[in-house]
Amino acid sequence: MSDSTDKSSLFSRIFSIARNTFREAIRDRILYNLVLFVLLITACAVLLGELTDGQEARTIVNLGTNAILLFGVFISIFVGVGLVSKEIEKKTVYAIFAKPVRRGEFIVGKYLGLSLTLLVNTLVMAIGVALALLYVGGGSLISAAMGAVSLIYLELLIVIGVAILFSSFSSPALSALLTFFVFLIGHLSSSLRDLGESLGSAVTSVVLTSIYYLLPNLSLFSFRTEAANGMVANAQMIAGGALYAGAYVAVLLSLTVVIFSRRNFK
Repeated sequence: MSDSTDKSSLFSRIFSIARNTFREAIRDRILYNLVLFVLLITACAVLLGELTDGQEARTIVNLGTNAILLFGVFISIFVGVGLVSKEIEKKTVYAIFAKPVRRGEFIVGKYLGLSLTLLVNTLVMAIGVALALLYVGGGSLISAAMGAVSLIYLELLIVIGVAILFSSFSSPALSALLTFFVFLIGHLSSSLRDLGESLGSAVTSVVLTSIYYLLPNLSLFSFRTEAANGMVANAQMIAGGALYAGAYVAVLLSLTVVIFSRRNFK
């Protein structure tokens, strides 16, 4: 009975932190970029009808999915690095930890709150892409676009975890820079490993191979070009991406909790 009560209170505290994080994100007007995004995509749908030769739908999928990734990464980095540092700078962590809230619960709640914010963000932007496709008669590409968007969201979950990890021990500016570098290298990791093997240097090969295995392989979630060509991400690909993202996020959050638990706020 006691164990079930403890678990219930644990989830309640995490949910409360996640809900407050989500509300703060909305107050910061993060979601207002959605209106701009939908208007831009819709305008492009009209203009591309005159500028392209029957490729309106493909261009909208390519443009739309890349824009979703760009907006999502921007929010993941610049909001993610501020989730922890903002609480420390405002000294609200003292009030939070004065309550029966563990530091691990605080980190997990912050992560879930931003993940929910990005989920809403991504869904609304995906609807904008779907409406633009319907407008130009490209409804057959909607399922392909939604598959690509699903993989993009899984990628963003990893980026959020990386941002929160760096923010647990570094300044906001440095955390944002490091997270951006991880995002870039994550998309180039396979190429870097191949480069290391082709150079013939044992040291270079070991370094680049280590980077490949240690940093997230974000190229696994890249399906935007294929979606624009009408290919649909199958259930196996999405499930594999979800398992990889879940495992990597679990490691990131565990490291964050360990580092954050050792910080002294006095």
